[in-house]
Amino acid sequence: MQHRLWGWVLSLSLMCLGTDTMPQDSDPFAIIAAPDVSQQTLSPNALRAIFSMRLNSWPSGEPIRVYVLRDTHPAHIKFCKQVLNIYPHQLRFAWDRQVFSGTSQAPRQVDSEEAMRIQVSLTPGAIGYLEGSMVNDSIRVIPIQ
Repeated sequence: MQHRLWGWVLSLSLMCLGTDTMPQDSDPFAIIAAPDVSQQTLSPNALRAIFSMRLNSWPSGEPIRVYVLRDTHPAHIKFCKQVLNIYPHQLRFAWDRQVFSGTSQAPRQVDSEEAMRIQVSLTPGAIGYLEGSMVNDSIRVIPIQ
C-alpha cells in the first residue's frame, strides 16, 4: 500500500514539475505600424497612452490610427494583460469614457490578426499588435524600450 502511495506522489510531482517548466508564451507580441510611420521605438508609457487613446498623433504630427482586436479575442486579452499591464475591461472603460465625453474616438476594431496586419499595412499612421508568428514584411515592427 505504501509503495502505491509513493508511486502516486512521485507521478503527481513529476507532472506538476513538467508543467511549471513549460514556456508560457512562445510568441511574444510585436507592436506593428504602417510602413510610413517613422517612430523608431516606444516606451511602455507611450504605448499605453496610444492604446488608451490619450496620445493621438506621432511626433511628426501625423494622426495615429489605432487598431485592436475585439475585446473577447484571446490575443487582445493577452496583449492587454502582458504588454499594456491593464485588463481589457479597463481599456474599454477608458475608450467609452473618452467617446462619451467627446474627447476622442474609439480605436478601429478588426476581427482577426490577419485583418489587423492588412489594415495596419494599408493605413497611414496606423499602429496595432500581433503575436510574433504573424509578423511579415508588409508592416514595421516598433520595439518597446
